Amino acid sequence: MKKLFKSYFVIWAVLLVLFNIISFVSVGWWGQEKYTVSFWIGYISITVAFIGQLACSYYALNEDNINKTFYNVSLFKTSYTGLIMTVIFGGLCMAIPQLSYYVGIILCAIVLSINIIAVIKANIAVEAVGEIDDKIKTQTIFIKSLTVDAESLMARAKSEIVKAECKKVYEAVRYSDPMSHDALAPVESEITVKFSKLSDAVSEDDKEKVVEIANELVILIGDRNKKCVLLK
Repeated sequence: MKKLFKSYFVIWAVLLVLFNIISFVSVGWWGQEKYTVSFWIGYISITVAFIGQLACSYYALNEDNINKTFYNVSLFKTSYTGLIMTVIFGGLCMAIPQLSYYVGIILCAIVLSINIIAVIKANIAVEAVGEIDDKIKTQTIFIKSLTVDAESLMARAKSEIVKAECKKVYEAVRYSDPMSHDALAPVESEITVKFSKLSDAVSEDDKEKVVEIANELVILIGDRNKKCVLLK
């Protein structure tokens, strides 16, 4: 995603240069002094907004994790919208030289404050979503990992009977509730131990043992799912 930021940086630099060209090459109103206090208030406000927007873009687009970059899109959009608002109101201050300096300061301060608050709120939302996503990944890792192991075990089965029993376990795991909970730790630990025994039995092609352990595993997985329902 760093390439994404580098590409955007080029666009940002072009816009900043264009803004400065328009600001200093364009002529002022006929008979009016161009470079008044109001002009500089607007110019400084827009420049600050440009710098702030670049900082937000760096934070939002310079991630290696594609999921975080996706979550940060709202932060990028918010900062970009804020830049546009500042350009509009700051541009008015620059274009109206007779505007009282305190009006320009108040106007630009309000716009910049709104932008800062909006960016902070967007960042809080992004962080909250990221924490929820990390929590979900942690809570679903047990079943996801067990599903992969069960599928692998089914492929390693040497006989049709063993394969059928492994498939029964695989189906039970596959359609289990993916969300875990601290209260499920004992039964999940027992499932892990049983699955390890099942794996050994499959490797030895011990059909009777595979059938016995597979049935026990299906029961344990069913118990886990029932407890999942109670914990919701």
